[in-house]
Amino acid sequence: MLPLADAAQMKELDRLAIQERGVPSLELMENAARAVAEAVWEVLHPEENGIIGRSTSFCVLRTGDGDPTDEEQRQMDELREIVESKNIDSTPRVAVFCGPGNNGGDGVAAARLLREMGPCHVRAFFVGDRARMTPDEWAMEEKLVAAGGRLEDFSIDMTSRETLEATMDYQQQKILMWLSTCDCMVDALFGIGLTRPVEGAFRTAVMQMQGGHCPVVACDIPSGVHAGTGEILGEAVQAKVTVTFTRGKPGLYLGEGAGRAGEVRVVDIGIPGDLEYQLFRDVPRLEVVHQPDFQLPRRPRNAHKGDFGKIFILAGAEGYTGAPVLAARAALRTGVGLVYLAVPRDIYPIIAVKCDEAMPFPLPEDYAAILEKARACDVALLGPGLGRDPETAALVLRLLSGLNIPVVLDADGINALVGHIDELDKRQAPTVLTPHEGEFARLTGCPLPVRDRLSAARAFAQEHGCVLVLKGHGTVTAAPDGSAFINATGNPGMAKGGSGDVLAGMLAALLAQKHLRTQRDNIQELTAQAVCLHGLAGDACARRMGEYAMLPTDLVEALPEVLRQWSEI
Repeated sequence: MLPLADAAQMKELDRLAIQERGVPSLELMENAARAVAEAVWEVLHPEENGIIGRSTSFCVLRTGDGDPTDEEQRQMDELREIVESKNIDSTPRVAVFCGPGNNGGDGVAAARLLREMGPCHVRAFFVGDRARMTPDEWAMEEKLVAAGGRLEDFSIDMTSRETLEATMDYQQQKILMWLSTCDCMVDALFGIGLTRPVEGAFRTAVMQMQGGHCPVVACDIPSGVHAGTGEILGEAVQAKVTVTFTRGKPGLYLGEGAGRAGEVRVVDIGIPGDLEYQLFRDVPRLEVVHQPDFQLPRRPRNAHKGDFGKIFILAGAEGYTGAPVLAARAALRTGVGLVYLAVPRDIYPIIAVKCDEAMPFPLPEDYAAILEKARACDVALLGPGLGRDPETAALVLRLLSGLNIPVVLDADGINALVGHIDELDKRQAPTVLTPHEGEFARLTGCPLPVRDRLSAARAFAQEHGCVLVLKGHGTVTAAPDGSAFINATGNPGMAKGGSGDVLAGMLAALLAQKHLRTQRDNIQELTAQAVCLHGLAGDACARRMGEYAMLPTDLVEALPEVLRQWSEI
């Protein structure tokens, strides 16, 4: 697991390092810039392919009709020369966009370091108001000039095509033409402090870095991405690599921001480790999960099926016979000892034919018999494919109240809580909810889309004393103590009906196994591990059959491969 920090926490950590520990701010900036420059160099010189190649189309803007004047012809010839010179001189060209802040200072320093690293044509462009430059950025500009470079002003506003053609002068055309020939660009415009939409020349710079004609290395976070939520603020850079400093940022792993970050590299820039520990010691955990942080322990040689837990699953309805089977199979593939599958009587014959290892039974009419069966188990999973019949919803609420074992609420089990959230609040045993955004919106009344998924999940888990798994790109697992985990595994091929049923079964299975759930305190960690393993199974399927063709049943079949990799031998 990789620890994360929001913008306010990082600002305070920088302040403590500089003001209270005496770490020179220029030293931190230099370290950050070196990591960025090294990432650019790796992009420019991949071991297997040499310098990155591409094909790009160009156009020369000219006002007026008819034949060009002599001056216009001269300018077009010069613009053409910028392009054609690439055929003669293969030295990489790098553009560094720098904003008026310390993130921009990182970019200015990176431009100088790139010039020193070897053959490379580097141009640094300043975007914004020079009066807002920080002292450290000024200092880095002086070092760049001393090294033979310069920080050029970039003020092109491409708000619209009409505005561009009417206002752009010849020098600006030359800049855009040179940018179109670049082999790599560096995004050092904003960093993690941006909270409003990108506008004006900043927007033009961002658009230059999102066209896809050359790779981009972003400093700390791609410009236009909200560091805390992953929201796109109007326009955002599409990075190939994001070099982020000290700790990862939530926006690099959530929503659309995760799609803009590319490969994320977290680098140490020299902030003392004990200072970081001191600041985050009493703060709820916030981590991103790329892989399980534990190995499944070896099973005792003399174990029997009861030692590995029993699950009660209430699931299924007419037209929804796949969900209970997927959940049950996933639970068994994840190692649980016994699965009792309670389904409505009218679909029992279908389920019975589909199930070999799980033990389905028709739902008794007597509630006491249902409760007795569920109480004999270690975990209850309520909801996959259950439907929204009022009587079924009432049964979910009665079981939620009557059971003192961990309960996983999925799909229509969650919908049964709408208007009855007090039943969740009254529970003493652990409860895990696994809604997608639509179910979460119905439950809470919040509008769609959920713009700050991390904060929303944390607030709900704390208020209602449960573990919440808010599914989506960068699934968030939030716990009652304020801790949260963002999942970084999985792929779009998992966006098919039934994938959530597989996750619910896996989650119930991990919670049911006593040798894994050693204490109540690790419920949230086991939940986050289940989400991670579910994503890894999806990634294994995507590698084998592609994202289009993979099915939820394939996720279940991929579990042996994934679990064996993370099991003690």
